[in-house]
Amino acid sequence: MFAAKNTAAPSGEAVYIESVFSTYLYTGNGSTQTITNNIDLSTKGGLVWIKQRSVANAHALYDTARGVRKAISSNFTLAELTAAAGKELTAFNTTGFSLGTDDNYTVNANATTFVSWTFRKQAKFFDVVTYTGNGTYPRNISHNLGSTPGCIIVKKLSATSDWFVYHRSLSVDGTFGPYRILLNTTAAQSVNDDWKNAPTSTQFTVNNSDTNGNGVTYVAYLFAHDAGGFGATGSDNVISCGSFTSNTAETVTVNLGYEPQFVIVKRSDAVGDWYVLDTMRGWDNSSSDAILYPNYSNAEGSAQRGEPNATGFRFTEGAVARTYIYIAIRRGPMKTPTSGTSVFAPITATGNGSSNTLTTNFPVDLSIDQSRVGAGGAYFIDRLRGGTQYFSSDSSAAESTYPSNLINFASNTSIVDANYGSLTSSYVDWAFRRAPGFFDVACYTTTSSSNQRITHNLTVVPELIITKSRSNVSSWFVYVSSLGRAGYLNLYLTNAAGSIADSWGATNPTTTDFGFNNNVLSNGSVGRTYVAYLFATLAGVSKVGSYTGTGALQTINCGFAAGARFVLIKRTDSTGDWWVYDSARGITSGNDPYLFLNSTAAEVTNTNYVDTASTGFQVTAAAPAGLNANGGTYIFLAIS
Repeated sequence: MFAAKNTAAPSGEAVYIESVFSTYLYTGNGSTQTITNNIDLSTKGGLVWIKQRSVANAHALYDTARGVRKAISSNFTLAELTAAAGKELTAFNTTGFSLGTDDNYTVNANATTFVSWTFRKQAKFFDVVTYTGNGTYPRNISHNLGSTPGCIIVKKLSATSDWFVYHRSLSVDGTFGPYRILLNTTAAQSVNDDWKNAPTSTQFTVNNSDTNGNGVTYVAYLFAHDAGGFGATGSDNVISCGSFTSNTAETVTVNLGYEPQFVIVKRSDAVGDWYVLDTMRGWDNSSSDAILYPNYSNAEGSAQRGEPNATGFRFTEGAVARTYIYIAIRRGPMKTPTSGTSVFAPITATGNGSSNTLTTNFPVDLSIDQSRVGAGGAYFIDRLRGGTQYFSSDSSAAESTYPSNLINFASNTSIVDANYGSLTSSYVDWAFRRAPGFFDVACYTTTSSSNQRITHNLTVVPELIITKSRSNVSSWFVYVSSLGRAGYLNLYLTNAAGSIADSWGATNPTTTDFGFNNNVLSNGSVGRTYVAYLFATLAGVSKVGSYTGTGALQTINCGFAAGARFVLIKRTDSTGDWWVYDSARGITSGNDPYLFLNSTAAEVTNTNYVDTASTGFQVTAAAPAGLNANGGTYIFLAIS
């Protein structure tokens, strides 16, 4: 479960991106199925855009203004087609939509994969308008976007036509001009009088037979631009319509002020494809991104087109100066979770020699999986770096790349584990979802600064930060708030905490960034790529803390209501392993299995060192010095 940080924004109830936009992946069954993406289309209205991924087939767009079974395709000029009863998209629901069997478009073909992008109508985000042309030029069309549109896409419904696109960045030197671009072609922007005057927060103006033909019916999709209106304060932007120009370095960085989950990009100054990239299908820091093309029926392709970052995205294509337009949508969730089960799942499994599907009931951003029989250390694989990139926590080795996905993150409710799943032994997977106040992931490159600041989106001050160089052999440097900026630990070693002044920068971590001292933690090396995993204490969900050993039974109160499902403990004043317990393998009043993150050793099952407690966990009198030495100091991460 997720809850708002507070219950109201200045304009009323707080709205978050996860309530109005969804990228949902599914597999067709050839019959009927309901897609539950938790977007209220029945009450609020909106657009569902569906594309077959594994097979070449047309895009299919359905919206509540036109009704069920009425499809148009972004790669065709065809007029609206109406499917037979029980075919294609059959219902708009309060939690998503329903599908029937296929008819004019393929939206539910058996055993083939699909993506759906759902845009809910919401002020300062998205609106749908239908109208009938009257042949009068110019003509004002009213809308309910509640802000000035950044992009408008218009399609004739009753006749064949192109898809006419207004975008705020097609102006000349920021001044409105008669420019358009076509969604269904690769053509560059062109001079045309489809639009008259710049749109306003209440209307847009159509100006010729393309957009206002007499007796012709139309649909218009309107996208906002940096209009605020979201988040606990009602001031957060969640959608941006802008432009950028690349150079001979091929890659350009676009600053949005937030991390995106979805972009549509089109070269505007010359011929070029439209691209759709999203983090659910695979838009990440690997060498290949999953690409679909609004102007083609092609199956999903792959190429490197950059990656999202904490404040925007990088885009890569070609080695000459090019100008692009884009629509970008913010990553969610924006709400703070109230339940550990919505953001963390411990799962035990036995490899089947191929791969395992591990159900989590949430999208996974970090998978840590480890053999229970001693086949290797814990593998860290995350969505932001891509499912082929991995580290082992018992090694200082740089990031390795596997030829195919070790973890496939392309699901809203599970992961497919081909790492330990390809073995025939038992293992455990710890699955984490990024969420405000709980957990975040950030990728960065070191600079020459001794106090480099790394931007994050945890939204609170991080209390535990685990970092690892992707490009070089290095320690797993760990920051813990109880040790201060000077203190550090190494995840793959048993060493006690070290201390060097300003190891983590000249100032403490904040709600938006943390320090990384290259001269201390990276030996002054510049240009090294890193990943950081950030955790914080969130009431009822997680606890980053410390305790002093007593040698006797003691309860560690984490503020939980039903006990800890995950416990990571490390001694800091002396040598000690990184102990891991979880409820999938058992945290009970009897023997409790444990593993070491820093070791390839097999799981130990016949000891009673850590027990359950309703408020957190207990360390027992039988626990060794690594967990409960009298006077010893310890840090821990616990999750409910």
